[in-house]
Amino acid sequence: MARLAVEGTDIVVHLSWREKALAHHRNVRVPVSALRQVHIEPDWWRALRGEHDRGICIPGQVCAGVRHLREGQDFTLVRAGTQVLCVEFHRSAPFSRLAISVPDPEKVMGALLPLVPRDRLG
Repeated sequence: MARLAVEGTDIVVHLSWREKALAHHRNVRVPVSALRQVHIEPDWWRALRGEHDRGICIPGQVCAGVRHLREGQDFTLVRAGTQVLCVEFHRSAPFSRLAISVPDPEKVMGALLPLVPRDRLG
């Protein structure tokens, strides 16, 4: 399962070789400075938005890769039946949102929340 970590000035999504193959993407890096909001979506399918572009999407199982929206693009790696960590970014970032099924979303959210600018909390 994907891991999300803060490394220096970046938020990094570490993908296994299998996840890289499914998503047609390498590990994802987004600057911490672009962080806008973090939340957990309890229903995995609600974390998906926009149109599937690159990667794979098997209804009821997994959706991995890039999804396009009018506002930009999302990177998703969600598995059916899991909670999804949603990390929102400013327009300057390479992705508008990361929607990732991680082993312990509450723990990762707890690590990211202190990095969200104070005017964005609430």
